[in-house]
Parts: sequence; structure tokens; C-alpha cells
Amino acid sequence: MFKKKPTIFSNTKNNQIKPLSPLRSSDRRKIADQIISNFNVEIPNNDDAQVKDSNNEGEQAAGAVGLGAVRNSLLPEGTQSARFTTTAGPDLKQVSGTVYVGAHPGAEQRVLWLSVGDQLIPTVYTLWKNPQLVPLLYTQDIVLPKLQGGADLMTPGLTRGPPFPSKAKKGAVVAVASVQKPSVPKWVGTCEIDISSLQQVQGAKGHAVRGQHWEGDEIWVWSQSGIGGTAAPEEINGWDVNDEATTVSSGVKHLSVEDDDEEDPPGGVPVGDAIEEKTSYEPHNKDVEGEGGEPYEKIEVIEKTLTAQEIDDIFWKAFLYAVQHHRNTNRSDPNHGVSFPIHQSLVISNFVLPYLPITTPGQASSLQVKKTSWKNVKKFIKALDKAKIVKSKDRDGGECVILDIDFDDTQVINFVPYKLPKKDTPGADSGGGGGGKAIVAGSSPNDSSVGQRLKLLNLYRPKSQLAPIFEASLADVRNLYLPTELRTAIIAYIDSEDLVSDTNKRLVKIDPVLANAVFDGSNSLDREVLAKGTVPRDALIERITQSCSPFWALLRNDETRDAVKAKAGHSPKINIILETRSGNKTMTRLFGVEVFHVNPQPLAEELQRACASSTSVNQLVGSSPKNPVQEILVQGPQKDAVVRALGKRGVDRHWIEVQDKLKGKKKS
Repeated sequence: MFKKKPTIFSNTKNNQIKPLSPLRSSDRRKIADQIISNFNVEIPNNDDAQVKDSNNEGEQAAGAVGLGAVRNSLLPEGTQSARFTTTAGPDLKQVSGTVYVGAHPGAEQRVLWLSVGDQLIPTVYTLWKNPQLVPLLYTQDIVLPKLQGGADLMTPGLTRGPPFPSKAKKGAVVAVASVQKPSVPKWVGTCEIDISSLQQVQGAKGHAVRGQHWEGDEIWVWSQSGIGGTAAPEEINGWDVNDEATTVSSGVKHLSVEDDDEEDPPGGVPVGDAIEEKTSYEPHNKDVEGEGGEPYEKIEVIEKTLTAQEIDDIFWKAFLYAVQHHRNTNRSDPNHGVSFPIHQSLVISNFVLPYLPITTPGQASSLQVKKTSWKNVKKFIKALDKAKIVKSKDRDGGECVILDIDFDDTQVINFVPYKLPKKDTPGADSGGGGGGKAIVAGSSPNDSSVGQRLKLLNLYRPKSQLAPIFEASLADVRNLYLPTELRTAIIAYIDSEDLVSDTNKRLVKIDPVLANAVFDGSNSLDREVLAKGTVPRDALIERITQSCSPFWALLRNDETRDAVKAKAGHSPKINIILETRSGNKTMTRLFGVEVFHVNPQPLAEELQRACASSTSVNQLVGSSPKNPVQEILVQGPQKDAVVRALGKRGVDRHWIEVQDKLKGKKKS
């Protein structure tokens, strides 16, 4: 609703617009009580029956303090209000309402609540301070950016359910978080349907939640100081339903309420000495009505003999994990970085083993394909084919290969990744390198080259005999120049000496300086130019450029030309060689990536997943032991996959030299 900036205004006086007007304490308490009633907020230490019948003034005071603290948490003292107008929906229907602006202790003044019609809607700033205020729903990470772009949440986009929160009824205000950060709500909307009664979401159609506000819209951005919005925290204690220490009621016990019954001066101020109680966060593995889930599904480490059905389920999930990983990390590629057909031997080694949750040596010995109900890889592939996740075909010799994968299958899209053990976990490297080699978000988190920006500069240093030419433009031959700068200096000399031919503007007359410095008559071409007395301007510039000493410099990210020391010689290139080894085995060799700030090991691991092929990293034969160059070997003709992976690391295609030794050879 607030994708575009709303118009905010308030009561006017003497034709002067006041953006915000103070909210009286009585009105603030009234609105806070309405919020408590609408959202069923629990009041700590305030049993109404006991307070009414008790003669103990201390109990009554405790109840009053609890209510005041909750009021301050939901609607802090000093809150101000303003009217707003905006548009919503495809027909740009005009919507008006009220915003309530306040500041939580120690925080910037923000829009905390919206009043549209008869409904009060909390902003993300309120939800980040008041856990469990509204029901929390979840969606996939790839869906959240679309919601933050103004889209509504469709029913198939709901995850971690059913069951869903019981309070997620039609018309109710709900929050939405991603499965990656389940404790941080980033989107607020109203239910279009009764979500709590949904029995399944797969195959369902229609809108589930209508968007009202989200992190990144104009309400989130607004601040009186103009500093922009505050980014969401990485984790919020209390949205986890098992963590009862930081709910709305218990998280405000130490807020000050001493001035609750006094009228605020115009403008008001936030409570300065309020302290937010901190509690420890206890991770759990139980989802209650779809709320408060962990970002990953927990796989319990059980030191017992697994049944064949349990091993089947683990292998099935590992394959779904691999397919979803390729889908998320290679969106622009129609095959999502997978080269078809996938041979039977590579299905387990590249699509199962790296994604197995192996944490102990016992699990490594149990999680083997021969201990599944399928007993072998071929039957496992056939089971995937029967489920229509893959399309397979039998080849001569009894081998079964995968011809295609349905990356849009509901099992793949709705799969929730689990945590994989680190490489140093006992048993993690057992069974062919599983447990830890698969990365959920694409490249290795230690690969800093992904996303880097590179700029390769070709520089030239003129030789001393060219000094008279460069003096015309006040240039020093000891400096380094870009090709465009060389051209400018040469043209400046031509113009200063009036060397442009009268009959043809493209020709330059040869003067003694050019004759001695550029065309010395040592070859037939020079003698021909000297005999004619003229030379094409572009040929002259190219000849002078070739006579200069070459240098190069590689700028990374925000580096400037002055900050990087240029190196002598021609600019480097990355070499990709396609060749045949061991008779008929096709290999792709890759070396020279280090100079472009690319780490060979993470690149090899990414190519292994992207190509579904085996890879290795070894020192290039003939490279210096003092400055070794690493060579990456990838099974199969993987030139395009290598170029794509390098492109993600800022390497331009023109910096890559490909040598195809397979051309002209008869294919077997």
C-alpha cells in the first residue's frame, strides 16, 4: 500500500501545515487499550479478579504498572499522530487514515502504527519490539522480495503448514517472515481467507494475505531526521513460541510508567530510562501452529541402526536439496547449471552425498545406497522418474541416465533445507565427501571473489625518443597512459605542428621528429612511408602505441588507478583448454585465475555442483614453486559453465582465452 510515498498532513491552523500533532496522554491510553483488546495482549502481573477483590494495595499497584508498561511498549509516551493519503490496488484507489509516530527507548522516531478504516495495523518497528503481537506466517526466501515489491502473498506461497496459526482468520492482521530468518517479520498484511482452516496449500489458488506494509516501503523509510529506514535485526528473541521470556507482556516489565497519568507537553518525549529486558535464546526444533520455526529443519543425530525406509527418506531429501540448490543458484540458466545427461555414477556422488546430513562415522556407514530399499542407483533413479521429478532413460549396457529434471516440481519448491555439518565434523567427509560441501546459497561463503567488480587497464609508457611528440600536450614520457590518452597526445602534436594533409584530412605529413622516432627506415614499410611523405593518422597512432612499453593494472571494486601499482607486460588472460585424456575422456582445464583475485578451490567446488562433474585442483606443471599457479580440472566439456562461474566473479569474457583441442577429432 505504501510502495509510493504517501501524503502526510494534520490539523491546520492559520493556514500552516503541521506534519505531526501531539497525542494527548488520555488519547494515547485509549488507543493503547484498544490495541490490547484487538490483539489480545496479555497483561503481566494483573489478574483482574484478584485485583478487584484484594485489599493489598501492593498487588493493585503491580497490576497498574503491568498495564502501563504494556501501553508504553505498544504506544510509547510522546507519540504523535498525522493524517495520510495514499493509493492502493491496481485501480489506484485512494486510501486515507492515521499514522502514529513514536520512539522506543534508545531508538529513532518511527511510524509505529497505521489506522486504516477501523483497523489498527502495526509496522515492522512495532513487531520487532513486541514479539507474538500478531500471528506469524512463513514463505520461501525467493518470495519475500516479490512481496516487498508490492505483490500479495498467494496461498501456494505459504510454508511450514498446515497447521497454521489459529488466529490467522479472514480479516486478521498477520506478519510474514522468511524461512531463512523465521524470527524476523518483514511484511505485514491482512488475511483474505481463513488461513487457519487450510488443510493444504499445494495446488491451491488465490490471494492469502493482502499486503499493507513491509520493510522497504515509504512508511518504513520515514524519519524526521531523514536518515532512512532501519534495517531488520538478524534475529529477534520472542517470536519463537517456545521462548516465553520475551513476549509483549514480559518484555516490557522494566519500562517506566511514572508519567502515565500526566498530560504530555506538546510534542512529547520518549521514555528515556526505559530498559528492555534481555533474555537468553534457547533454540528448539518444534513448530507450533506454523509459528517460530528455525531457519532450517533439524535432523536429529541418532546413534542407532536406521531402517531402510528412514535411509530412503534421507536420500530422497538429499536429492531434493541438490536440485533446489541448483535452481536457486543458477536462475538465469535454463538447465540451472546442470549438464544433461547425468550419468548414473554422478547421481550419488554429486546429487546425494554432498547433501547428506552426516555428522558421525556411524551415520556415514549407514547412509549408503545399498542399504536403501532400492539397493542400487538405477532403481533410485527410476523411483525419481516415477515421481516425475526426473526423466530417465536406459542406455546400452544397462546404464540409466537422467535426461531432465523438473526444477519446478512442488517437492523441490517446497523443500526446506536443513543444516549440513561442517567439514571438520567427525564423519562429515565420509561416504564420498558429504556433509558440508553443499552450500545453500550458491558459492562458498569463504569465496570473497563472488560479486566482485574488476576493471582491467591496458597502459603504455612511451619510449624516450617519443618525448618531442608528447611535449606538445605537456605529457611526460615517464608516465603511463591509456590508449585514449595516447591518442589525445598524438593528435595534439599533429595539430600543433600543422601536419594534417591539405588534400586528405586522414593523412598526416611526416616531419623530422616522426621520421626519426617512428619511421627509421629499417624496413620496407618505413621506407615506403618516408618516400610518400604521408601516413594515415590511425596507422600512425597504432605504430606509436606498438612502440610503447606495455603495462597493465587490475582494479578491484572501488580501487582507483592511482592506488594500484601497474605491472610490466601484456595483460594476463585466463586459459581454458578442452582436450581428451586417457583415450576418450574429455576434460576441461582451467588456470590463471589467481591474478583475478579468484580462489581456485571454492571455484572448483562450485563447478563440481554446477556441472555435476568431478573436479580437482593441482599445481600447474611448469609453474614456479615460489609463485605456484593452480590448475582446475573438470570432467567433460564445461567451457560455458566455467565462463558463467568466472562471470559471477567479475571476469570479462574478453579476458578468457579458450583453446578447443577437440575440434576436428572424430567422436567415438
